Amino acid sequence: MLEGFRKRDVSRAQNAPSDSAYSKLNQAFSHAPPAEAVKPEAAKTEAPKAAEPAKPEQAGDKVVCKLTVGPDIKLKGAEITDCDTLVVEGRVEASMNSRVIQIAESGVFVGKVGIELAEIRGHFDGELTAHKRLVIHTSGRVSGKIRYGTISIEEGGELSGDIATIASARAAASASAPAPAPEQNRTPVPSAAAAPPSHALTGTAGMRR
Repeated sequence: MLEGFRKRDVSRAQNAPSDSAYSKLNQAFSHAPPAEAVKPEAAKTEAPKAAEPAKPEQAGDKVVCKLTVGPDIKLKGAEITDCDTLVVEGRVEASMNSRVIQIAESGVFVGKVGIELAEIRGHFDGELTAHKRLVIHTSGRVSGKIRYGTISIEEGGELSGDIATIASARAAASASAPAPAPEQNRTPVPSAAAAPPSHALTGTAGMRR
């Protein structure tokens, strides 16, 4: 009788639904909505950008030419042309026709200069024509024949020589110019070739008896 009771318990245990964790997990997945498949993102590779070519200079672009004479450099007997800005830190003995000249405290320029703007912190000796502006700083020393449009001298700056504005120099030059002599009415003198030829009598005259 005991063996029959045991057999009935075993059969019940086999027929009873499994309450294990694995079965509960299967049930949870069976009732859950299907998850969307995750699409792997394709690896994006950026192509290397080509270096941009240098833009050619257009006709309207202005190229600035700058010349610097270093502190231990001496430039003598030269004619400086096609230079937008000249920076003098050494010694220059030359003639120059440009736009801007800048003389540093250690710089010396001796010669003839025609420019638009001059900034003097060092020494200048010669003929200087600044068509627009002449600036002499505290350490600047300028001497010679100086012509300028406008001038600015800081305290301590020195200026000596033949000094005048461009406008006054032109007015003085026009006033001192001699006036042309008036033309006088002159009667032309006939030349010898135009005079009638003279008839010269030659020989001896006959005598009557």
